[in-house]
Amino acid sequence: MSSTLKLALRNLLRYQRRTLLTALLITLGVVALLLFVAAAGSFKQTMVGSITDSMLGHLQVHRKGYTASMDNLPLTMSLQPRAVDMIEEALKADPAVLAYSKRVKLGAMFSNFTENSSIRLNGVDATAEDAAVPALRQRISEGDKTGPLVEPGKVLVPALLARGMKVKLGDSVVLVATNASGSVNGKTFVVGGILEGITGPGGRDGYIDIKDARELLRMDKEEVMEVAVRLKDIDALPATSKRLRAALETTIRNKDDKPATELHTWADLSPFANIVKMIDMMTFFIRIMLVAIVLVSVMNVMLMAVYERIREIGTLAAIGTQPRKLMAIFLSEGLLLGLAGALAGVALSYAVVAVLNVWPIVFNFGREQITLHPALAASEVLGVLVLAVLVSGLASLQPAWRAARMDPIQALRHV
Repeated sequence: MSSTLKLALRNLLRYQRRTLLTALLITLGVVALLLFVAAAGSFKQTMVGSITDSMLGHLQVHRKGYTASMDNLPLTMSLQPRAVDMIEEALKADPAVLAYSKRVKLGAMFSNFTENSSIRLNGVDATAEDAAVPALRQRISEGDKTGPLVEPGKVLVPALLARGMKVKLGDSVVLVATNASGSVNGKTFVVGGILEGITGPGGRDGYIDIKDARELLRMDKEEVMEVAVRLKDIDALPATSKRLRAALETTIRNKDDKPATELHTWADLSPFANIVKMIDMMTFFIRIMLVAIVLVSVMNVMLMAVYERIREIGTLAAIGTQPRKLMAIFLSEGLLLGLAGALAGVALSYAVVAVLNVWPIVFNFGREQITLHPALAASEVLGVLVLAVLVSGLASLQPAWRAARMDPIQALRHV
């Protein structure tokens, strides 16, 4: 086997220019694929982290049917205290759950005493919300980022609304809301912080203390509209969501003995999940392009090698070289060519990724500034290496088979 590889390597080095150009094509294909995967992976990780860590959480639990009319923030579809207690029991019993936050969601009129506007609000417990969405406080552009996330009597105002209504930190504002029975109530708040918006549902909501929200809505029971859940590891999301959904559907039933709650992952609630699917589809097509580049370039080189070395093949066959040995030589040439190009591509990709981490790419996505820190997973690199080598081997099969079946007499007569 080693003699076959040595002979294949010697043959590749005999035609250095052709070998170099083919290996360069494979290298460029590997670099293009790995860099795209690294950059796309960094973009997905950054955006998913932004959505889950500062807004949605990894999972959300609602009353059955709430998400269908979530845009209207229905007050009649809240989770009752008994259901909330059962949800908390299920979450505390699951080892994958890190934290959760109960939220009262409502729409209100926002007034600075001269102008009015509408605002979507989340009534939250500061400590629980901080644990469930730890990056939320990083969105505070004005205000205390180190103290409690939101205090009683204070409101975190979305930056877009603050600019439009010309309110600033420390100003007094009035929030007026209509409760489930149609009663109107108002309460004065102090602007405790300005919150930068982000892309996605809930990215422009304001925040108040959960007790203030219940007072504003005149709730006599500790109802909530949703429970946001944070997991210890987002990779455990599919298994955890399946497990929690089964637990909730079993324990919380309505009068008709049907599930009274619904559980959704962040991907179910955010339109960014469709962008993730598009990126994965683009990655798939780039893989196909890599396969095409390697297949065409290696097959072309190996066909030319067979054509130019017909007399050499005839001589080897005439002195007793077995057809399988001839086939192994040409197959080894293709595999070595693919391996060399792929290894060079991987090395170059690591170098470019290292440079991009020293001087990262920064761009705006909606209202957010995204900084890419690409990284190459070992599994992805190994997969690309194996793919390039296998395709190179496949591309060499036909030329190698042709060389093995060549008639020695006809080959020696070839001019």
